[in-house]
Amino acid sequence: MDEHIKKTRFETRAIHGPKVPEDGTRSVTTPIYPSSTYGVEYPGDESGYVYARWSNPTRKALEQTLASLENGSHAYAFSSGLAALNAVLTLLKSGDHIVAVDDLYGGSMRQFEKVARNFGLDFTYVDGRQPDNFENAIKENTRLFWVETPTNPLLHLVDIEKVSAIAKEHNILLGVDNTFATPFIQQPLTLGADIVLHSASKYLGGHCDIIAGALVVNDPTLAEKLYFAQYAVGAHLNPFESWLMLRGIKTLHLRMERHSVNSMKIVEFLETVDLVDKIYYPGQDGNKVPNEMIMPGGMVTFSLKADFDAVKQFCMATKVFVLAESLGGVESLINHPASMTHASIPKEEREARGITDGLVRLSVGVEHIDDLLIDLRNALTALRKHLEVAAS
Repeated sequence: MDEHIKKTRFETRAIHGPKVPEDGTRSVTTPIYPSSTYGVEYPGDESGYVYARWSNPTRKALEQTLASLENGSHAYAFSSGLAALNAVLTLLKSGDHIVAVDDLYGGSMRQFEKVARNFGLDFTYVDGRQPDNFENAIKENTRLFWVETPTNPLLHLVDIEKVSAIAKEHNILLGVDNTFATPFIQQPLTLGADIVLHSASKYLGGHCDIIAGALVVNDPTLAEKLYFAQYAVGAHLNPFESWLMLRGIKTLHLRMERHSVNSMKIVEFLETVDLVDKIYYPGQDGNKVPNEMIMPGGMVTFSLKADFDAVKQFCMATKVFVLAESLGGVESLINHPASMTHASIPKEEREARGITDGLVRLSVGVEHIDDLLIDLRNALTALRKHLEVAAS
């Protein structure tokens, strides 16, 4: 990255990030380099690009951009967020123990419980809103704290600085999934985290057209280990999707501002709805928002006073909010965690963690707010009619 650009603010670096070496075309945007292999000067020459699984010019430009935006030194782009999470787990060995937040993306929980446990890793889940819970769960073999903040789907907030202090005192790595907040809203490395993860399919890409993941670190030893995991396993991001993410990142700050404004207005509306039992949203509980989050983001979760089938009917009644998995795109999405993103978690365990049958998760897009509010009102009207018929 140009030395002058390094000193600019987030919005400028997102647009004028690292470029691949000038090839004479004076291209304003980073080109796509689809080549799987590269010519070398002599046998064993590793002075430049050799093989695309090791490195690729387009992917390298993306990784340098990600490192800059997260205030990190090294970043690695993966084929998915779960592939990136798997790379983090390769830092550990059989018998190691991880303390993770209990309100965790269902796919992360599935990887921990159904895959990683088979390789001898042990997990304890705690309510991350109380930092002391991490310290109380430490064992002699604890090697990693794993945090989402805001969490998925209940949007709980974890104080990264306080958890980092505990981790450092006990020589434990702290990893933070920053997918929901993005580096525009909070920067975990600055707050003491060792590893930042993104499911980059979401806000970083921003258009629901890629599957990608990313890891960002500051420590060179961690960087070397994660790079080895990336190319040894072959879970790297391809050039075309790297280019799509670079394109999406250029408007990240604009989108996050609109996501946040729209989500705040939707929360204001939901506060007036009698069928809404509880709203989950950064700052909604009246507590101080930690981590210097500069805005709330685009996720809103709430529970309805209705049974499983009625809530599913509500989710199916929206027209602008698309009933779909995932989040973070310009399009507004509606999700029923109990039957979608967190369906792989046993019902009793889900409910114990607050993921009830009545829970609805919104990924608020950047459409006109009036259209989004009309859509929710119409779906709530349909829900009331459904409940009246069921009661008669």
